[in-house]
Amino acid sequence: ITRVEPHVEFFVNAEKKVELRFIDDDMKVVAPATQVVTVVLGDRSAPTKLSFTQVGDKLVSDKTIPEGNDFPTVVQIRENEGAKPVNEKFNLNLNDCPTCKNREYACVCDHGEEEKK
Repeated sequence: ITRVEPHVEFFVNAEKKVELRFIDDDMKVVAPATQVVTVVLGDRSAPTKLSFTQVGDKLVSDKTIPEGNDFPTVVQIRENEGAKPVNEKFNLNLNDCPTCKNREYACVCDHGEEEKK
């Protein structure tokens, strides 16, 4: 997520919890400071809201993500409590990428570009 400084890396761990790491311009992890983050995802009629706790140099969600492989996700980041939020919206696609080792949400191999041409 590049609309905030430092940037945010969104990762789903093996326990199906969301981990957020703040990354500086040199691609080094920066410990969270006063940021307040919430994530809302899953079925729009019954969404799951995640809150975060600092664990070492990252933020870890209080709950696991819902069952499924592809659902709308909204990440809301505030610089501090009371600050104007920055919202990032995307589909969290947990299917395996057909051409690289990443999940679709984290894929960087640009597959599908040939279909757009």
